[in-house]
Amino acid sequence: MDHKPPPPHVVVVGGGLGGLAAASALVNRGLRITLLESRPRLGGRASSFNDPKTGEMVDNCQHVSMACCTNLADFSRRVGIADLFRREPVITFLSPENRISRLRAGIGPAPFHLAESFLSANYLTWNDKLRVGYGLACLARNHDVRPGETFADWLWRHKQSVRTINLFWATVLVSALNERLEQMDVGHARRVFVDGFLLNRSGFQMELPIAPLGELYGARLETWLREREVEVRLTTGVRSIDCGDDAALQGVTLRNGERIPADFVVLAVSYDRVAGMLGETTLAGMPALAGLNRLESSPITGVHLWFDRPVCPFDHVVTPGRFIQWVFNHTAIQGRTATTSTSEVPDGGQYLQIVISAAYDLLAMDKTEIRDAVLADLAEMWPAAREARLVRWWVVTEHGATFAVRPGVDAFRPPQRTPIDGLFLAGDWTDTGWPATMEGAVRSGYLAAQGILDDLDRPARLIRPGLKAGVLAKWLLGRSSGPSGPPCPTRFVPRIDALDPADVAT
Repeated sequence: MDHKPPPPHVVVVGGGLGGLAAASALVNRGLRITLLESRPRLGGRASSFNDPKTGEMVDNCQHVSMACCTNLADFSRRVGIADLFRREPVITFLSPENRISRLRAGIGPAPFHLAESFLSANYLTWNDKLRVGYGLACLARNHDVRPGETFADWLWRHKQSVRTINLFWATVLVSALNERLEQMDVGHARRVFVDGFLLNRSGFQMELPIAPLGELYGARLETWLREREVEVRLTTGVRSIDCGDDAALQGVTLRNGERIPADFVVLAVSYDRVAGMLGETTLAGMPALAGLNRLESSPITGVHLWFDRPVCPFDHVVTPGRFIQWVFNHTAIQGRTATTSTSEVPDGGQYLQIVISAAYDLLAMDKTEIRDAVLADLAEMWPAAREARLVRWWVVTEHGATFAVRPGVDAFRPPQRTPIDGLFLAGDWTDTGWPATMEGAVRSGYLAAQGILDDLDRPARLIRPGLKAGVLAKWLLGRSSGPSGPPCPTRFVPRIDALDPADVAT
């Protein structure tokens, strides 16, 4: 009697977006898939926690996508969550003088589609706009970039002033890349502006989740995977990746001692956990991972505020030159209010989420101090914040939220394929061509899945191309988005790692 061999077994270690993307891309391909996650929920840093007073799901920090994130969009369609995003074709800015400006595409073709909005921005003087325009032209031409130079130094050499640096360049890039300008890689800064804002008319547009992250990347994804016969094991930590004496992949060993054989393993954990899972002997044969100890992290702080009445008149707002950087109105975006089962608040109120990226200066501050500084900023922006009663609040700080885009960082980011047959890496920290974003994480998972299918002689193109560059933009900038697509500045959206009780205050 002929016995049909069992299907190849793929073990995905880590239930963040990199691992989820790899698993989702491999379903319905004749494989047995096991997804292991040490936490009690999926989503990794894009997750929620339960408010113990109300039972309400609270996101660790705000996440958004952008239209240029073509692989994240593909992943969302693949797993059935695309309906939980809302496209925002206009980005609202509030100047230090409380004057409103809006960034929207005008009638011109890319790269001039945002020129009308830029020229009408009232937080910049005409002299500021001339300086910025000169800087953007130099950046688009990749002008005079010196190895190891920070973007702040590049800006000073290209005639930028303190005002333009603080009000324009920092406003976009600190949020987009979660790093200070004086510690930022020039290449990543360039790609945010050129590929994210200039190559395509719609690439800059935001897509906001209209549901908590715990629903978006947690419960829905778990149901979707299980319905497709993926074995999802939560609260299941992995101790090690097992290889034989001949460096052949054998499988994984769990923290409880259980061994799981595997033909393929996708290691989709944070970069600082990789060495411990591989062990010194295995790691010694993988020179591409030697740079992992050179990677550093950047912090993000998210502040959640529930008021007894409306405070913010916008769905979202960018706040140049202030302590806070972004305000997201979750009452308008997700229909969530300050009403709770434990508070004596009439139906209504407003729930705001505040984002402060590259929050190095906040690490030494008490959480109450952070809250009070945010409230003071809000009161200067909107007088209603002075009169509103704060019903409850959370401050969530992740000290190592993303890998830091320091000068030369890409040299330390390994590819997804490793020298060990069957072992692949996934995570936004791998070599994706993108900064630390949800798009980068999905790309890494797709690239790992592509490698597995190649090894099985079932090649498939999973990576989606970037948005098509406008004809004029392609001609003027001398390039297209290429097969890998533009890196999306989703660092407007901090991605927070596992919530540590020590990082939360109410």
